[in-house]
Amino acid sequence: MNITLENIDAVNAVITAEVAPADYSDNVKKAIKEFRKKAKFPGFRPGMVPEGLIRKQYGTSILAEEVNKVLQQELFKYIHDNKVNMLGEPIPTEDNNNIELVEGNTFTFKFELAIAPAMEINLSKKDKIEYYDVEVSDEMVQNQINMYRQRNGKYDKVDAYEDKDMVKGIITELDVENGLNVEDVVMLPQYFKNDEQKALFNGTKVNDIVKFNPFKAYDGSETELSAMLKIEKDDVKNHQGDFNFQITEITRFVMGPLDEELFNQVYPGGEVKNEEDFANKIRETIAAQFQKDSDFRFLIDARKHITKKLGKLEFPDEKLKKLMLANAGGDQAKVDANYDKSIEELTWHLIKEQLVEKTETKVDDSDVKEMAKEVTRMQFAQYGMLNIPEEYLENSVAEMLKKRETVDNLIDRCIEVKLGAALKDMVSLKNKTVTPEEFNKLFEE
Repeated sequence: MNITLENIDAVNAVITAEVAPADYSDNVKKAIKEFRKKAKFPGFRPGMVPEGLIRKQYGTSILAEEVNKVLQQELFKYIHDNKVNMLGEPIPTEDNNNIELVEGNTFTFKFELAIAPAMEINLSKKDKIEYYDVEVSDEMVQNQINMYRQRNGKYDKVDAYEDKDMVKGIITELDVENGLNVEDVVMLPQYFKNDEQKALFNGTKVNDIVKFNPFKAYDGSETELSAMLKIEKDDVKNHQGDFNFQITEITRFVMGPLDEELFNQVYPGGEVKNEEDFANKIRETIAAQFQKDSDFRFLIDARKHITKKLGKLEFPDEKLKKLMLANAGGDQAKVDANYDKSIEELTWHLIKEQLVEKTETKVDDSDVKEMAKEVTRMQFAQYGMLNIPEEYLENSVAEMLKKRETVDNLIDRCIEVKLGAALKDMVSLKNKTVTPEEFNKLFEE
């Protein structure tokens, strides 16, 4: 097959393919032969339909299919072999609509190509990009310790009420004939919306009777009041007066001890011996997570730096909009609204491709599997589960790797992690220490 490429300008080209009989004839004969084996015609046994009859009724469609197969195969082979940096798919020209498919003829097909803009990314130590070191405060470490202790905590019954305690008792409506009387009501006064009502429980003891106003305490919340008083939400407005609450039980949450059992539960292996070791290990864990976040932020800033350094690139806008229009089902408004953002993402995609090649970044199966493990660990860490059994981890990863879309996302994450590490070595880092709050604000842009 004779294929030629004509560059119209830097980002537009036309590719021409001449499909000669020698390119498709054998394929057409094989296709007709296969079709005869399965064809069912009245008056003929399967496989005995004359070839002439097959050609007469189905010859053109078989020819079109075989010509298209060889055309697509050779076209993309040419593009690959000649390293044509094409964007999207080849766009058939209107001339292709006028081709008459007659077996034995040579057919000339033309396609418009959108060519990626040429670019050369040169980075050195003269390029300075900020890298944020997020400080881990003592308060963050203590909060994490408290979270672990709370998981091992318990509820104890006590005689006197303190803030955050839970009270249980009998609630009775006052000054109302046949007023409400509900047993086994459980309340947490700390969640009252009204501070005056909350203060009425300070210092109270079991068997004390507290006069308070639930409607004021919960600021008229129908959800809270209907649940507490065991009434319908529509009925809440009819019970805005005072109630007596006879305390029958006070329960206090007590955090679990900070001991060796907790240390081994969070960090198995016996490496943590005391409270100081435990705090230091937690600090390391938090810092390691922040480093991943800092690396992610660095890649965002590197993207901005490189894009700005390259300047505005020329794209074949008309052809790209044609491709987008086809993918958007003909919705021109959608294309117009998303075109600039699409070009921004396409620009980064092209930059990333060149950087991956320059840095010789490669991802193998072990990288993908390890990334899947890391993602799984992070998911469980959100619930305070830092140590997942290896068997469970392996099973979870195996399920993840069954999904093609998930694997593609994991590969992309692996590439970005490795690319970020390579870029950090290529440029100069402007290290800046920030608080977690300052760091989070960076993502509010």
